[in-house]
Amino acid sequence: MSKEIIRNSIWKQNAGLVQILGMCPVLVVSSNIVNGVSLGLATSLVMLVSGAAIAAIRQLVPNELRSPIFILIIAALVTVVDLLFNAYAHGLYVVLGIFIPLITTNCIVLARAEAFASRNSVWDSALDGFFMGIGLTMVLAVLGGLRELVGKGTLLSGIDLVFGPAAKAWTIYIIPADMHYQFLLAILPPGAFIGLGLLIAGKTAMDKRAEAKSKAQLHQLPDAVPNH
Repeated sequence: MSKEIIRNSIWKQNAGLVQILGMCPVLVVSSNIVNGVSLGLATSLVMLVSGAAIAAIRQLVPNELRSPIFILIIAALVTVVDLLFNAYAHGLYVVLGIFIPLITTNCIVLARAEAFASRNSVWDSALDGFFMGIGLTMVLAVLGGLRELVGKGTLLSGIDLVFGPAAKAWTIYIIPADMHYQFLLAILPPGAFIGLGLLIAGKTAMDKRAEAKSKAQLHQLPDAVPNH
């Protein structure tokens, strides 16, 4: 069951590539790897704890009050995450801005609470929430990496906002900084749409190839086993 939940969350029903949920933060925050991964991990943490909490109280909550109670739980957790960002990574907190509080209304978080956590055990709900968040984080990381690489010629720019000024040396310059390279199409919103479209097309192609390979293997099997 756990393996199926993980595979389903990360690949089969990936929030960013299959369900196409939470597109606003995906498209806006994915201008580089650091921003995308930071918001993705914050969302994963909220989904982990909210999934477990909602599953724990699911039998005590009347159907008429489910949505407001779920949103209240999620909002409380997002407030904690928001305060932690402000206290320990203020530079990143300023960059991410409103998108941290907006985790509360993110379709992915509430959708998993309603569709999964309200119907399953605490462990399964926590696992589902966390890996749904990790699946989204992976999309944000790849999309952010592509946009940053094509748009600025760097990787891990802004990592000092997370680990302090000393981490600025960790930035990888694919194109030397003195060239002042910049490709605005990749950095601006159109680049996010194009990049996400390419990722969705790539995943669809991989799924079709795997399906065709599976069918080919089935056709190669003998039709019947001879009786002796």
